[in-house]
Amino acid sequence: MNARLFWKSLAVQAVVVAIPFAALGLALDREFFEDWGWAVGPVVWLGCSLITARLLGLPLGYVLFSALAGGVAGTIVMLATSHLAGMGAALLVFAASCGSYDPNAEAEAQREWEAERATRADRKAAAKR
Repeated sequence: MNARLFWKSLAVQAVVVAIPFAALGLALDREFFEDWGWAVGPVVWLGCSLITARLLGLPLGYVLFSALAGGVAGTIVMLATSHLAGMGAALLVFAASCGSYDPNAEAEAQREWEAERATRADRKAAAKR
């Protein structure tokens, strides 16, 4: 776990989410969120995670997975308690997932995959001889 990346991803995602949260909250009435919040919330959350990925230079797929994990956790907490508590849980799970990103592990996995692929190609070529 990279503590620095945890805090950076938590802060960036919180700020990036707060902007549309405040703008939509001021511009639209409560009825809109009661009718459409279930659709708008996840779309805004995923869109904000794309911005966070770009700002932090993290792989898009990894951050989208983190956003999905945070979204699921946040939804469970929100259903049990409140929207604000759910948002806090979503942000914490998102940041914990992003904070576990290790570019060295990704590079090692890529090298292992390439070595395995080369071994298979060598075996296939030897079998044809």
